[in-house]
Amino acid sequence: MAAAAAAAPVRLGVLAVSDDGDTQRTWQPLRAALAERLPQHDWQLRVLDLDTLARAVAARELDFVVTNPGHYVVLEARLGVTRIATQAGSEGAAHEDPAHAVGSAVLMRGGAAPPARWSALRGRRVAAVSEQAFGGYQVAAAQWLAEGLDAESGALTRVFTGSPMTRVADAVLRGDADVGIVRTCLLEQWLREGRVAAGALQVVLARPAGSLPCQTSSPLYPGWAFAALPGTPPALSREVLTTLLALPADAGGLRWSVPADYQRVHEVLRALQVEPYAFLRETRWQALMHRYWWLPAGVLLLALLGLAYTLRVEVLVQRRTAELQRSLAERDRLARELEREHEALDHLARLSILGELSATLGHELNQPLATIANYAASVQRRAARSTLSPQALEQALADITGQAERAAQVLQGIRELARRRAPRRERLLARQVAEQAIALFRGLQSQAPEVRLVVAPDAQAACVQGDARQLQQVLLNLLKNALDAHRAGGDDQGNGKGDGNADGQRSIELDVQRRDGQVVMAVRDQGPPLTDEQRARLFEPFFTTKADGLGLGLPICRRIVEAHGGSLRAQSLQPAGMVFEVTLPLLQGDAA
Repeated sequence: MAAAAAAAPVRLGVLAVSDDGDTQRTWQPLRAALAERLPQHDWQLRVLDLDTLARAVAARELDFVVTNPGHYVVLEARLGVTRIATQAGSEGAAHEDPAHAVGSAVLMRGGAAPPARWSALRGRRVAAVSEQAFGGYQVAAAQWLAEGLDAESGALTRVFTGSPMTRVADAVLRGDADVGIVRTCLLEQWLREGRVAAGALQVVLARPAGSLPCQTSSPLYPGWAFAALPGTPPALSREVLTTLLALPADAGGLRWSVPADYQRVHEVLRALQVEPYAFLRETRWQALMHRYWWLPAGVLLLALLGLAYTLRVEVLVQRRTAELQRSLAERDRLARELEREHEALDHLARLSILGELSATLGHELNQPLATIANYAASVQRRAARSTLSPQALEQALADITGQAERAAQVLQGIRELARRRAPRRERLLARQVAEQAIALFRGLQSQAPEVRLVVAPDAQAACVQGDARQLQQVLLNLLKNALDAHRAGGDDQGNGKGDGNADGQRSIELDVQRRDGQVVMAVRDQGPPLTDEQRARLFEPFFTTKADGLGLGLPICRRIVEAHGGSLRAQSLQPAGMVFEVTLPLLQGDAA
C-alpha cells in the first residue's frame, strides 16, 4: 500500500467518440496494460471531448493524449504535442498498417438508391458529429472539395449532431438527414453490438479498403496518435513508447506501432483551410471581403464620388462650353457689326473727303463743258457759213472728245471712291497707287498746289498686298490734310515763301521708297508747325485742329493701314511742315 501511495501519477487524456462509458470500456484495457507494465506510475484515464481535451492540454493538466489524426495535428501545431506511437489495427481483425487505418463511411438508409459520385450529394442534407471530427467529417469534406462541392458556399446542407456518433445514425434513420458521415468500421461495430439493425443503414460510395475488413467511402489515413505533452519527461515518454510497442493486440485487434507520417493528414486540413491552416482563410477573397469589406466599399464610394465629380465636371464643362460658344457667337456677331460700322465709317470718311474736295467740282466740270459748248457752237457757225473744213471739223471733234473724257474721268474717280463695297486684297504696285491718289486729288480740287511724286529707283516695281480703294483713301486724306495745312499757312494768298510752284503755292511731296524690306509712302507738307500737345493727340478720335473738322480722318487712316499689317506715323519737320509715313509690308517675292 505504501508503494502504491508513493507511485507518481501519469494523466492520460483520451478523445471521446461515443458515450463516456463506451469510451472508458474501449480504452480501459490500454490503461490496465500500462499500469501492469509500468507499476511505478499511477495511471489516470480521463475521457474528454475535443474542446475540453484541447483546454486540458493547454493547461498542462495531462501528460499524454490519445486523439484522432486531425486533432493531433492541431494540438501539435498549436500546443507542441509530439506523437510517440500510432494506432494500428481495426475492430474485429488484425490490421498492421498504421498509415491506413482511419477513413470516412457515408451512410444512407437501407433500400435507398445510392449516389454514384460525391457530386450527386449536391443540395442534400449531410449529418456529421462536428467540423473537427477527422474521420467523421473532415476526410469526407476533402472529397467534396475534390469534386467541386463547397459546403460552406451552400452546395450541401450540413447537420451537426454532436457526440456521440450514434446521433449521426439516428439523424439518418429519422429522416433528419439524407446521408451521414461516421468513422470507418464504426457501422460494422454497431452491427456486431446490435445497436443498428441489419439492413437499416448502408455504406455508399464504397471503395477498396485494402486489408481493412470494413467498408470505406474515402481513402484511409494514419491511425490515432499517442502523443506526449511538451512538459512530459523524455524518460517517461521512452518508457511508454517501449511499452506500447511491446503490447499485443487487444481484444478488438488494436495495437500500437511506431509513429506514422501524418503528411496526408496535413493535406486534408490544408485543403479545408481549418486549424492549423485556418490562416489560409484569411487570404481567400471571401475572408478578405469579410474582414476588409470597408476597403472595397471605400474604393467603391470613392469611385462613385469620382464618377459623380466627373459627371458634375462634364456637366459644368458642357455648360461652360455652351456659354463659351454663345460668347464666341456673340463676339463674332459684334465683330461683324463692328466691321460693318467701320466700313460705314470709312465710307462716311470718304464722302467727307469728297465733300470737302468737291467744293470746286462744279468749276472743274464747267470748264470741259464750256469748252465742249464753245467747240460745238463754233462748228455750227462755220458750218452755217460754209467755211468748215474737214480738218477743222476733225480737230474740233477731237477737242470735244478730250474734254468729255476729262469730265468722265473726274466723275469716275469720284464714283469709285464713293462706292461702298467689301474690301478686297490684291497685288498692287505702290507707285501706281500713289499716282492714282494724286490724279484723284487733282481732279477733285481746283487750283490745288503742286503734288510732286518722287519714286526711288529701287521702289519703281515695289508691290504691296491690299485694297486699292482703301489705300487711295488714306493717301487722299493725307493730301487733303496737307492742302489744309498750306491754306492755314496763307498759301491761298500766295505769299511766295518756301519752295513753291508758279502760282506761289508751296508744293506737297509724295515719296515712295523701300526701307528695311518695307514700302514707305510719305506725304510731306510745308504747313505751320504743330505744338507738342497737338502732335501727341493727332491720332485721337474726334481731335482736330480744323474749325470744321470731325477728327476722324487720321484715326480711320491708321486703322486702315494697321489692317494692312503696316503703320502710320507723323513727324514734324524743321523749320515747318509735317511728314506722314505709311509703311506697308513689301509683298513676298519683291523683298529681294
